[in-house]
Amino acid sequence: MPTTAVRHLATAVATALAFTAAPAATAVAAPSAPSSPSVATKAAHDDPFYAYDGSEPLSSFAPGTVLKTRTLPYHLAGIPTPVKAVQLLFRTTDAQGRPSVGVTSVVRSPGGDGTKAVSYQSAYDSLNPADGPSRAIAGNVSLGGLLPTAESLVLVPFLLQGYDVVVPDTEGQSADFAAGPEYGTTTLDSIRAVGRSPETGMSPNTRFGLIGYSGGAIATQWAATLAPSYAPDVNRNLVGFTEGGLLVDPAHNLKYVDGSVVWAGVIPMALIGTSRSFGIDLKPYMNSYGLEVYKKLENGSIVNALAQYPGLTWKKLAKPEYANPNSVPEFIEAVNKLNLGSAATPTVPGFIAQGNGGVLEGTFSNLPGIGTGDGVMVAGDVRTLARQYCATGNTSIKYQQYGVLSHVGAIVPWAPAALSWLNDRFAGKTAPSDCGRIPAGNSLAPEKPTSAS
Repeated sequence: MPTTAVRHLATAVATALAFTAAPAATAVAAPSAPSSPSVATKAAHDDPFYAYDGSEPLSSFAPGTVLKTRTLPYHLAGIPTPVKAVQLLFRTTDAQGRPSVGVTSVVRSPGGDGTKAVSYQSAYDSLNPADGPSRAIAGNVSLGGLLPTAESLVLVPFLLQGYDVVVPDTEGQSADFAAGPEYGTTTLDSIRAVGRSPETGMSPNTRFGLIGYSGGAIATQWAATLAPSYAPDVNRNLVGFTEGGLLVDPAHNLKYVDGSVVWAGVIPMALIGTSRSFGIDLKPYMNSYGLEVYKKLENGSIVNALAQYPGLTWKKLAKPEYANPNSVPEFIEAVNKLNLGSAATPTVPGFIAQGNGGVLEGTFSNLPGIGTGDGVMVAGDVRTLARQYCATGNTSIKYQQYGVLSHVGAIVPWAPAALSWLNDRFAGKTAPSDCGRIPAGNSLAPEKPTSAS
C-alpha cells in the first residue's frame, strides 16, 4: 500500500466529515431508535462473515484463533478508498466466560515492517451491532457508525509513522455496551489473532500500544488490566496504554449523570448493555416508563441517547420500591464486576487523561463521594484509580487532568499528547511518572446492597 494511499485516506476522511457533519449534528435531536432491529442491523447480521459456521465447536479453539479472513477497501461513509483493510473473525471470550467470536480490522502502514502496531479502541458506544467499526470499514453505513468514520482521521498519523493499526469491534457481536471485561478480552484476542494471520504482515512478537478515548478507554484499560492474567503472551509485547475519559466505577457514573441535560440517556444504555452481557434481567424492577425507554434504546446508539432524555433519573425508570439502585441485587452484582477499582493493576506504563469541566455539557452534579467530572466520567474515580496503580507497584503512570475541559473537549489536547507518549514508549524511553503528585479522589469500594422500600 503506497504512502499516497494513506494520504488519500486522510483526504477522504476530511471529505466524509464535511458531508456527514450536518447529519451528525441533527442526529442528537433525532428520535429514539425503534424497538425492532434496524435495516442496518439486519444487513450486518445477514453478512455471513460475522458468524462462525464451522463444524468444530467454538470451544475447541484457543482464544485468538483466526476463523475467517477477508480483504476489502477501507470505506468512509460508505465510499471505498484506495486503502486496503484485512478483517478477521476470531475466537474470544464473553463477559460470562463463554466462547464467542469477535471481528477486528487491520490497516497496514506503507512504511511499516510488521514489528510495531497500535490497537485503536473505537468509542462507537452502541447497542446495535451494525454500528461496529468493522461494519463502517466494510461499507455498511449506519447512523451510529458515523463516529468510526470520524475516528479514522486519528489513525492517519500512526500509519504515516510506520505503525500498523488494528481496530477491534470491542463490544462483541451482540454490542454489549459498557461491559468492560468483555471489551478487554475482545481487544486482547484481536491482538492475538492479527499476530497469527499471514495476511496482516504481523507476528506473535509484534509490539503493541493500546489507545482509546471514552468507550475506547473502557476497552483500553480493561485490556491492560486483564492482559497479565488472561493473555500474558500479549502482555509481554505491550509497550503501554493511553486513554482519556475513562469509566471506572459505573455505580458512581449513574449517580453523577442522574438528572443531567445531555448525558442522562446513557443510564438506560448502560443498564441494557450490562444486562445483555451478564445475562441478567433488570426489567422486573422498571416501571412502565422505564420499560418504554428500554424498548426504544435496546438497539440504539449513543446518538439516540445524547440530549434525548434531559433530566432523566434512575427513579423515573424504576418502580417506587426500587428507587435506590442498590436495592436491586442484580445491579449490585453487575456494577461490582465492572468496577476497575476491584480489578488488577496493569504491569505496563500508562498515560491517563481526564477532563473535569462537565458543567459545559450540562452535568452540574457534585455529590459527596462522587464530586465533579467531564460531564459523563467522574474525575475523582480516575484519580483514585491512577493512585491505586502507583500504590500497587506500577509507578510508570502519567496522569493529566484538564480542569476546564469537558468530555468532548478533552480529546483535543489528549490525542496529540497520546501519540507523542506512545512514540516514546516504542522508542524505549523511560516512561514518565506522576505518582506522588496525583490528587486524592473517591473511594472505589464495592457497592453494598440495601433493602427495597
